[in-house]
Amino acid sequence: MSKSVDPADLERTIERYGFAYLVTVGERGVHVLAVSPVMSDAALVVDGVGRHSQANAVARPEVTLVWPPADAGDFSLIVDGSAVVDGSTITITPTGGILHRPAPTADGTGRAGSDCAPITS
Repeated sequence: MSKSVDPADLERTIERYGFAYLVTVGERGVHVLAVSPVMSDAALVVDGVGRHSQANAVARPEVTLVWPPADAGDFSLIVDGSAVVDGSTITITPTGGILHRPAPTADGTGRAGSDCAPITS
């Protein structure tokens, strides 16, 4: 089952999920940080970001936010974006995203194929 999210509804959608993981890439690999993004105009703002995430986003401004599902059968929300760093605040302008299909059931059965839903602008 596919679920789509209108970019105009992104603020309402993220309220349903709570926290997210900010994924940045540095010289030593991927860095993941639990964050609580908030919408401001058409951007996602993350405050209180540490020096590793700041440095990574300055060097490689393409970042990803991943909101895990509250329940195993729900979709994850994944949003890619372009980051601008201002001290410990990162502002992310979304460039795309999807509602990612639920994980397979514990016995390995369940969701076969792709039922991801793109978020288009």
